[in-house]
Amino acid sequence: MRALLLCLALPAEAEITIFPAPEGGERELVLYSSLDSPLARPLVEAFQASRPDVAVRYEDLLAGEIAARVMEETDKGAPTADLVFSSAMDVTVKLANDGYAREADVPGAAAWPDWAAWRNMVFALTFEPGVIVYHRPSFPDGPPDTRAALIDWLATAPKGQVGTYDIARSAVGYLYLMRDLEHFADLWPLVRAMGRAGVQTFPTSQAVIDGVNSGELKLGYNVLGSYAADQAARLPDVGLVLPRDYVVVISRVALVPRAAASPDLGEAFLEFLMSRDGQTVLAERLRLPAVSLEVRGKDSAAAMQEALGAKLRPVAVSPGLLAYLDGASRARVLAQWNAALEGGE
Repeated sequence: MRALLLCLALPAEAEITIFPAPEGGERELVLYSSLDSPLARPLVEAFQASRPDVAVRYEDLLAGEIAARVMEETDKGAPTADLVFSSAMDVTVKLANDGYAREADVPGAAAWPDWAAWRNMVFALTFEPGVIVYHRPSFPDGPPDTRAALIDWLATAPKGQVGTYDIARSAVGYLYLMRDLEHFADLWPLVRAMGRAGVQTFPTSQAVIDGVNSGELKLGYNVLGSYAADQAARLPDVGLVLPRDYVVVISRVALVPRAAASPDLGEAFLEFLMSRDGQTVLAERLRLPAVSLEVRGKDSAAAMQEALGAKLRPVAVSPGLLAYLDGASRARVLAQWNAALEGGE
């Protein structure tokens, strides 16, 4: 089956991929997702293997654009996506909290980890640690693997050769930073050390990884582990390490919007994502570590919990995430971030 790629000039600049129903049929599932459409293909096709009568309209959007689309369409009384699958945990929980989601009747919900679901509406589906990515030839004895060791390395690091997220442009980077604030008392000294070392900031994990692979960057901090693991498996100069002091874990989350045109299809895809088969596809084909404890691969939540125990700090799917969206709080954090990078206190 070949997908028909349509690049349409929608307000949110979505890239739309149509996956026709393998056996024909008039029903269409609409997905709004922040996962790049080429990466999502195995997931969609695995779902269609069990539902060959369903076509899938896959709209690839930035995480913030997904929420805006759902709210705009719902408020206009128009139908919206049947399922949202987003890397923006906080924004997606806010959608549910503000009444834009419906409860999902999914058989696996009762057995889902408590931290990974909220009100039977929002479900965490991946288990993605923040990692340190490094240029292997530059660290023959291994990179710094704690935040304290990173501060020490930065004191003599070559200028301009450490990278991290631009937290003003990256929702994932901002979320990692906010969790660091809760777990690491010396976070601002670390940020100041990065500033003195001429840190480069980027809107995506891929940009940091590309810099490390080329040797332009020696090290990247708080990079999304799922992307880093995929790249490190293919690029000999890219290495990654889980910090030994603690590991922040974020998740991609899903919900069925209240205004979904076909909520039953949204629930069907969500049920697949939470099933052993769906979680296995996420873990093995997409290299996105699975939440389900039934999946036991080396990069699964189960494997990381066995190896790291209490050092893992998963971000719970809960209204607590909404505090990160408070405008005044965000402005203060961004001001502190900019001042620290510039060498201020």
